Amino acid sequence: MSVPTDFEALYGAAPDGVWAAPGRVNLIGEYTDFNDGFVLPLALPHTTVAAVSRRDDGVLRLHSADADGGVVQLDLDALEPLSGGGWAAYPAGVAWALREAGHTIGGADVHLASTVPTGAGLSSSAALEVVTALALNDLFGLGLTRPELARIAQRAENAFVGVPCGIMDQMASACAEEGHALHLDTRDLSYRQVPFGLAAEGLELLVVDTRVKHALGDGAYAERRAGCEAGARALGVRALRDVDAAHLPAALARLTDGTTLRYVRHVVSDNDRVARTIALLDAGATREVGPLLTEGHASLRDDLRVSCPELDLVVETANAAGALGARMTGGGFGGSAVVLVDADRAAPVAAAVRAAFADAGYAEPGVFPAVPSAGARRL
Repeated sequence: MSVPTDFEALYGAAPDGVWAAPGRVNLIGEYTDFNDGFVLPLALPHTTVAAVSRRDDGVLRLHSADADGGVVQLDLDALEPLSGGGWAAYPAGVAWALREAGHTIGGADVHLASTVPTGAGLSSSAALEVVTALALNDLFGLGLTRPELARIAQRAENAFVGVPCGIMDQMASACAEEGHALHLDTRDLSYRQVPFGLAAEGLELLVVDTRVKHALGDGAYAERRAGCEAGARALGVRALRDVDAAHLPAALARLTDGTTLRYVRHVVSDNDRVARTIALLDAGATREVGPLLTEGHASLRDDLRVSCPELDLVVETANAAGALGARMTGGGFGGSAVVLVDADRAAPVAAAVRAAFADAGYAEPGVFPAVPSAGARRL
């Protein structure tokens, strides 16, 4: 069954339109986005698809092919932040955030289906938010730009759902282009599409889903965000992006709290890794990005402490099997890793990772190529 056909079966009429928004994987620059820093994500071919019809009676009806239960019916005027609601809180939060920002929307019937793996650190929540925002923007003629839609989606997750995420995931889903990575300055949302033609260079970027589910609402993410903000206050800067890598040793010498010091060291060094990666990509030296990925993983593992044994095993095994570099991606505590590899080594590296997981008694990981894909769009 197709999403529009399922919509019609649910609601008794064809949808007004169908939209899609992708998940993302982040090449480099982790936990930098809420520090006003730099990131380099790319959109995946995996998408959340929404069939939507406009309503004008203040009713929001939501259904997901991927969740148990029937249609969730909500009154726009009664939406309250942090009121729970499971998956439906994400699209409901978008409607709430649009109205909070002064935009007039009258309600909608929505049916959703997604191929973005959940809990894998690939931004299934951002895809859900962005596809809802884009559909409502189009149906109600709001005229919002892609960055503005990303801000609405982020506000939905921050203020309505209660996850203090940065802006990277929503911007990647809203603004990415096929064949490119998105070099994003999260302070002003300026961005550049960076050509990322892996196949032309005989390379692949593998995503390894450890199948370890993370839940960023459990406080670990919020604790690290608070620690980074404490570091910025201690150093007298607006955000950690304002600490230059060249001045990092002097900055660290001013910090007395060991945890804060580790967090600051990770963020400043990862911003620098983004800059170094961009320079390599612009020079056509994509192969040389590999060691920066591995360096970034060590920082996430040792300074930010957001890795887990399964992610560490992916990185160690892939590199030992001949990968150019690897690192965990996303919020951590499970989820996925990225592996940069020569195309003719992709299958042996994937096999080595699967064998290592079997030997360790872990569930078999999912492995697939990250193909830089298009951002959100009307189908």
